[in-house]
Amino acid sequence: MTELSQDTPGQGARDPDRLDPDPLDYVRKRGAGALAEKMGIEFLEFTIERAVATMPVEGNTQPAGLMHGGAYVVLGESLGSMAANLHAGPGRLAVGIEINATHTRSATSGLVTGVCTPIHLGRTLTTHEIAITDDQGRRCSTIRITNLIKRLDARP
Repeated sequence: MTELSQDTPGQGARDPDRLDPDPLDYVRKRGAGALAEKMGIEFLEFTIERAVATMPVEGNTQPAGLMHGGAYVVLGESLGSMAANLHAGPGRLAVGIEINATHTRSATSGLVTGVCTPIHLGRTLTTHEIAITDDQGRRCSTIRITNLIKRLDARP
């Protein structure tokens, strides 16, 4: 098990000026992007410490009827990037700079569930692990994503 390293926490959900005090409600209202919507990703839990989302297998398969490996990665990146941005807080943007995945099982029906937990939450870098399981709780894929946090430029 990897120990969480938290150099300097971002503002994220801890920011009293945040427009919506409930991060899960915020992400449901804002959405996770067009690709996540097309793939049927639904966020169930969303905090800096843990983010959970599901995705249907149907519609996200390769020709052999198995969950497409890229679909696992889309779920993982959606969770990891959204969690990194929550940690980053207002006025900053987290962007993915590295992702890897190990697929260990193929889902063929139902839903897969991704559980995202932080490995490192720093001022400029975050790393998250996303464990994706099938309806029977068997791990299908393990994804690790690193995000770079940068300041948003003030634009007129």
